[in-house]
Amino acid sequence: MSIKAEEISALIKKQIENYQSEMKVSDVGTVIQIGDGIARAHGLDNVMAGELVEFSNGVMGMAQNLEENNVGIIILGPFSDIREGDEVRRTGRIMEVPVGEELVGRVVNSLGQPVDGLGPIATTKTRPIESGAPGVMDRKSVHEPLQTGIKAIDALVPIGRGQRELIIGDRQTGKTSVAIDSILNQKDQDMICIYVAIGQKESTVRNAVETLRKHGALDYTIVVTASAASPAPMLFLAPYAGITMGEEFMHNGKHVLVVYDDLSKQASAYRELSLLLRRPPGREAFPGDVFYLHSRLLERAAKLSDAKGGGSITALPFVETQAGDISAYIPTNVISITDGQIFLQSDLFFSGVRPAINAGLSVSRVGGSAQIKAMKKVSGTLRLDLAAYRELEAFAQFGSDLDAATQAKLNRGARTVEVLKQDLNKPLKVEKQVMILYALTKGHLDDIPVTDIRRFEGEFLSWLDHNHAELLDQIRTTKGLPEDEAMVAAISEFKKTFIKSE
Repeated sequence: MSIKAEEISALIKKQIENYQSEMKVSDVGTVIQIGDGIARAHGLDNVMAGELVEFSNGVMGMAQNLEENNVGIIILGPFSDIREGDEVRRTGRIMEVPVGEELVGRVVNSLGQPVDGLGPIATTKTRPIESGAPGVMDRKSVHEPLQTGIKAIDALVPIGRGQRELIIGDRQTGKTSVAIDSILNQKDQDMICIYVAIGQKESTVRNAVETLRKHGALDYTIVVTASAASPAPMLFLAPYAGITMGEEFMHNGKHVLVVYDDLSKQASAYRELSLLLRRPPGREAFPGDVFYLHSRLLERAAKLSDAKGGGSITALPFVETQAGDISAYIPTNVISITDGQIFLQSDLFFSGVRPAINAGLSVSRVGGSAQIKAMKKVSGTLRLDLAAYRELEAFAQFGSDLDAATQAKLNRGARTVEVLKQDLNKPLKVEKQVMILYALTKGHLDDIPVTDIRRFEGEFLSWLDHNHAELLDQIRTTKGLPEDEAMVAAISEFKKTFIKSE
């Protein structure tokens, strides 16, 4: 049997065609030290800052400190199985999280992995957790209101879409309640909400998720949780994961509300990491870049220009104070980055004024631009009424012989405080807020006993729904106030049917 030369050449050609050269070059290092969620590795000479690395047992880490002889890695998961001498491999990927519509309605951790027991999330898109904030020319000034449904906020410290409004106060003063109510009020507002729970008890997060589910708010909400039991890197990354998920929606022209509950715990987790990585400590042992930690996060919230699709991210960062000290390090840092703050005071909270918003120290640097015309008109004198009341309240305790003008201010102030009180998880639509505030500021409640004000409000708004729904519709659709005659007539008509308590 003779072999023909052309057969051999055809065979060799075929082999060459099918030959695939596979040559992999991977950077592999060795763990030289491990402990407290931090690993140091030798040999990863070309690793990038923020790059994901993989340990031999499959746990991921993130390169933080790039030093001359070794790399400091924060470990994103259990670290008890990692030993000195283990291999650690570069992945070539910067830290990223899954994004997209599929995440809505789910509870995920800082890496975007589901923790709600509802199975995997079928999303294919990812985004790096660190990205630049929109530039100066890509932004537009804030002009659309974000209604929280809380009278004291929408009237006194209004929030606009694309704004960053700090919520600050001691522990147990109702900060989380303000955020949950704001999320509940976004129903039918075409808004995606992202609630980032940082260092909360898992039972607290569970309660928040159940509240959202009960009111149907989970249908448009993503919950990102890094509980108190999670390692410090997860607490540090959680807010960045939350804003990254929000950016996907914002760049598609949608509106997003992101709540960070709370950034004090993120700063503490970052301090822990920095000290373990042997970075030099600064004031209160925080690292020098703790300001940048929060500024690069909050600057990513913006109202985009029409050319960029007009989407927005509104950020509500929380900061916990110690004994009401808003001049501490982290509070002053975050106040200087945000567009205003809502200060919740424990004295008010314990005296039954809830939400416990201190109108004197709270401010919105966007102001009237974030209010509809009707709300702007009725809320104009509220802040002055409250300030005058708080000032006179102190004097009024010393003597009862007050002139008529002072007495009138005290009476109006007491009624203002009552109207601004609100029950938990009962946000109020803006048209109803306008109606009750109109009645208050125009003096229609001055003859109603203070103890009856809350009952008057509830019955009046319910009566309007049935008898004068057209007034509410007009405020909702035109954003302006109906004619004074129609408003006064409706209030007078209801007052005839209202029975005052003896």
